[in-house]
Amino acid sequence: MSSTRTWPVHLALGAGALVMLAPFAWQLIVSLQSLPESLRVPPAFVPSWQWSNFAEVFRTVPLARQMFNTVVVTAAVTAGQLLLCSLAAFAFARLRFPGRGLLFGLFLAVLMVPAELFLIPRYEIMQGLGWLNTLQALIAPGVFGAFGTFLLRQFFRTLPRELDEAARLDGANPLQIYWWIMLPLVRPGLLALGLLTVMWSWSSLLWPLVVNTDPELMTLSAGLASLRGQYLTDFPILFAGSIVASLPMIVLFVVMQRQLIAGIAFTGSKG
Repeated sequence: MSSTRTWPVHLALGAGALVMLAPFAWQLIVSLQSLPESLRVPPAFVPSWQWSNFAEVFRTVPLARQMFNTVVVTAAVTAGQLLLCSLAAFAFARLRFPGRGLLFGLFLAVLMVPAELFLIPRYEIMQGLGWLNTLQALIAPGVFGAFGTFLLRQFFRTLPRELDEAARLDGANPLQIYWWIMLPLVRPGLLALGLLTVMWSWSSLLWPLVVNTDPELMTLSAGLASLRGQYLTDFPILFAGSIVASLPMIVLFVVMQRQLIAGIAFTGSKG
């Protein structure tokens, strides 16, 4: 296709990119304003370069501690998802057992249930275990998911059956086949699931707000939500904290976007 035919597409994509970037640009502008400037009508589009807002957010909430909590929770949830979901996906894709199709259908049915319906049962379980206001309460519900199982199952199904047969002839059991043969071959799927889990866990808000009330044990999203006041919100401080919380995920996505897109696209190569 010639460049004369593609320029309208590029123009439309460029306009869409500008629309998508507009909220981030406004967030940066407000984070560098004073509170009266952020409340001005009509709005002021030129910041007064209040860099002290970024230091103030660390004094207002224990942001460093909350970032540490977020890193710990995200790492634990991601590790659990990669291990448990890959084990379940391997079983559904490579092993034959009675009721496999029905059980997998029940797994997929979980994806249709709104996550909010699980809040009360999960809260009661955490309360019964005495895990309220602990990091394990943030980690345990997220270490396994139906979506991760479905995603990795698609990868396992693309691998030829001859690999399993050759490994069994060499005396390998199913666990050895999973760990030494199959798992290295689905590395793109593991990477895609890992990146999606990191981004989901890093920005999770509702569950951390429900299960933890101690600011020292909150994650970044819940800690920033506490900056909203009942009658007045200091938007420059809030937006400065949001930028600090978003930067790691922005950098991660920019660096790993090719692997993420390739991994998700590859899931549709075989049903």
